[in-house]
Amino acid sequence: MKRFNAFNFNFSSEKNIAIKENFSTGLNISAMGTLQMVDGSNSIRQSILMILSTVPGERIMRPDYGCELYKLTFSPNDETTAGLAIHYIKKAITKWEKRIEITGIDAATNAEYDEILDITMSYTIKKNLNEDHLTYSFNLEGSDTQ
Repeated sequence: MKRFNAFNFNFSSEKNIAIKENFSTGLNISAMGTLQMVDGSNSIRQSILMILSTVPGERIMRPDYGCELYKLTFSPNDETTAGLAIHYIKKAITKWEKRIEITGIDAATNAEYDEILDITMSYTIKKNLNEDHLTYSFNLEGSDTQ
């Protein structure tokens, strides 16, 4: 059985992490000073977050890797923007994360912050048929969600 490992990252855009807490982002370092690794469903979750937070053109040798959510920066937080966000996410995840199948995506204005679009995605891991979901908070004003 082949296992996939990935470096452990913190993402400020995952709901409930960034909105109210001062949470650092980037690679996680263990107490021993080594890079922490994740595997299994956490590896998939981090892959999804990496795709959603990468602007196409940022990655060397993979110019189309990422998601076009950045195009929605400074857009009104309305149904049209939510629909476009869903479209961009489906397109990117379908192309770049082959280990899952999306079972549902919904986008809505954050209850506390009008400038934040909360995008909730449900998915099934193809290998073991486990279901999971995540909520990605996208700040339409273009700043960090802290």
